[in-house]
Amino acid sequence: MKHLNKIILVALAATTFSCNDDFEHPIEDIQISAGEANFTKYIALGNSLTSGYRDNALYSSGQENSYPNILAGLMKAAGGGEFKTPLMPNNTGGFTNLPGFPGKLELQIVNGALSPVPTTAAAALDNVAAGGPYQNMGVPGAKSFHLGVDGYGNPAGLATGTANPYFVRFATSGTTSVVKDALAQSPTFFSLWIGNNDVLGYATSGGVGVDHNETGNVAAATYASGDISNVAVVKGSIDGILTAMTANGAKGVIANIPSVTAIPYFTTVPYAPLSPTNPSFAPLIDELNTTYAALNQVFDALQVPERKISFSKTAASPVVIKDKDLTDLSAAITTALTPRLGLATATLFGITYGQARQATSKDLLVLTSSSVIGKVDTNRVAQLMGAGLTQEQAGKLSVVGVSYPMTDNYVLTEKETAKAEAAVTKFNAAISELATKHNLAFVDAYSEMKKLSSASGIKYYGQTYTTTFVSGGAFSLDGVHLTGPGYAIVANMFADAINRKYKSTLRHVYPGNYPGIAIP
Repeated sequence: MKHLNKIILVALAATTFSCNDDFEHPIEDIQISAGEANFTKYIALGNSLTSGYRDNALYSSGQENSYPNILAGLMKAAGGGEFKTPLMPNNTGGFTNLPGFPGKLELQIVNGALSPVPTTAAAALDNVAAGGPYQNMGVPGAKSFHLGVDGYGNPAGLATGTANPYFVRFATSGTTSVVKDALAQSPTFFSLWIGNNDVLGYATSGGVGVDHNETGNVAAATYASGDISNVAVVKGSIDGILTAMTANGAKGVIANIPSVTAIPYFTTVPYAPLSPTNPSFAPLIDELNTTYAALNQVFDALQVPERKISFSKTAASPVVIKDKDLTDLSAAITTALTPRLGLATATLFGITYGQARQATSKDLLVLTSSSVIGKVDTNRVAQLMGAGLTQEQAGKLSVVGVSYPMTDNYVLTEKETAKAEAAVTKFNAAISELATKHNLAFVDAYSEMKKLSSASGIKYYGQTYTTTFVSGGAFSLDGVHLTGPGYAIVANMFADAINRKYKSTLRHVYPGNYPGIAIP
């Protein structure tokens, strides 16, 4: 079956400009001042959002258009000093000698439609420490507690997962930490944007991890990449960073984290993408509904009618998903269907649909699900043929999201979304409290980024930016990280917060001057 949920990006390059400025005009004669701040040595701490990561990779032009690099440029006019970034050796990114680090995503024409396609990594992991020290110390993948971990940049730790290749590139030694390398530069001002990865990995993996706010586990070293960190760990880690950074009188700015479920990674793929007008899907609807009829009778008998599966001929239908939070009815389904279908087939139905249901509007399909919906899972086919089914039979029962429930990693259910958002709320309360405790400027990135996800978006000089995938202009092709204009918007947020707190007069930048997504 052809791909049923291809993201067709129409008129990507079409952007509407208004003749009326919706944001204040720049004031050319304003006197730029640092106010009560000192920008002589500005250090930026954080994760991928600080590094300039975009399009699912870290690459040189993305780094050059990171929010700290833009902000440092504004600080130059107010006495700011040199600001160096550990640039990647190319404009593609990735590491040829490390698995799981491909090059950046690029828009390419695939089957007649524009789609994001990963490129091949362009170079091996290098070491640029000798060219430092570096002031942009954003480390993609870092969680709050990672910034203070000694050895986080030790190459020997790459094999065990205790080191981060991006910090390995510029760490001054194998025993240092991100914070120690920052302090060694005697910063006069710093920014910190951290905590997003303490929940983001859980969300982007479809909620397959563990919420340690529920387990009570505060041993961060035991956390998996897809786990939600305990708020005590996040708060304690950030408090330790801020205590160290302000010990010698440095001032700074800290941001809270955005809603992790309001980004294009979760809002682009609809929960009901199966259209009756699709020539690949429409001819199958009657046969599918007949096949599901017996299962639906079992669901009625078990008093769980909300799990019934059917496809409409007049409207788009939701995909079929596996919900791990549902009671597993595999045994009951097998028992009920055995007299009609025989033990082997009934068992297959029980295993396949024991925790199945159709998605609802409260379920979020991740961006990567668009590549599998409506496609035949070849591994599933091989498994079923091994169990005695013909290739035709196996193929009909292996269509992802149609006859074969989508696995948990492709769907963030309502319950999982609630866990992620609850964690964001807890983390942000802690960050706000710490900003006050350490007397820092505070960026309410959560509220500001919510504006991007609203229908009106954020406007600068007549240009509107939203979270709409690609055409919204603010988010890159990975649906999580920002574009050049998106990072410019963030730089303006930080400048505003610094100006409010320290009576400085940093200017705004025009987001339209920064590179967005390249259209082939």
